[in-house]
Amino acid sequence: MIYDTLIIGAGPAGLSASIYAARAGLQALTIEKNFVSGGHVIDTYQVESYPGLPGISGMDLAMEMQAHAERVGAQTVREEVTGYDLTGSVKKITTTGGVYESRSVILAMGAQRKKLGVPGEDRMLGHGVSYSATCDGAFYRGSSVAVIGSGDSAAADALYLARGSKKVYLAYKRGAMHAAQSLQDALKKFDNVEQIPDVLVEEIMGENHTGAVRLIPVKGSGKARTIHVDGVFIAIGISPETEQLPAQLERDRRGYLCAGEDGTTSVPGVFAIGDIRTKALRQILTSCADGANVVNSVRNYLLMQA
Repeated sequence: MIYDTLIIGAGPAGLSASIYAARAGLQALTIEKNFVSGGHVIDTYQVESYPGLPGISGMDLAMEMQAHAERVGAQTVREEVTGYDLTGSVKKITTTGGVYESRSVILAMGAQRKKLGVPGEDRMLGHGVSYSATCDGAFYRGSSVAVIGSGDSAAADALYLARGSKKVYLAYKRGAMHAAQSLQDALKKFDNVEQIPDVLVEEIMGENHTGAVRLIPVKGSGKARTIHVDGVFIAIGISPETEQLPAQLERDRRGYLCAGEDGTTSVPGVFAIGDIRTKALRQILTSCADGANVVNSVRNYLLMQA
């Protein structure tokens, strides 16, 4: 069987695309390597930024999206992609379950958060450790929090949190921040933001919830410091899941696939949506919008190929 489109990944972008593809009457198949759909959403304790469903857990939102896809007839297989042949009018995707052929491919594998790799990080995920101030910052109003990182994302997170948190510690391993100067200038306007340069996170501490972060000096001299916080926001970057993809797909300097709102990439018939593509804001809502937009692009592409 040759499908109209194959959707690689079942995060919010992929699930949205699968819903719109099914409603459009396309022969579509979603390929997801994990047992549970939803991508990084399932790691979010509560989602406050998704319209109409404030306070829903990330897992519940993911399950609702998957159930919606199933109700409209979307098909999903739980297999891992091992190879891509995106040349020609018929694309071939090799997985642990076989080879699938399709007239188009939608890449929705997302991006992997960069982790600190320290004790307590994985254990406290969703219980005080977060990778998104926009998603989880509202839970820490009036509390003390730490932001780890020195780039634009870390500065933006610190600014976002400073408006509602009692205290924001901004810790980073460099001697100075490398965020945009405009962001650094904005941070100086908040008395509740304390920058801690030249440190590494040694451990995130707590029992059932984050309670403190232990910092050690980068250069090995000086004293270790423990800061008591209720939340830790890790903003040291994300890496798009593009390593397996063929070189002919154009990427930007950070490795994201070059694709606009319509999802069109440099390879005809191949589209990119969600966190894997170049975009200004990576949120659940923007990923879902990508999924809706790309199905229209796929339909137009298939009509031109007919």
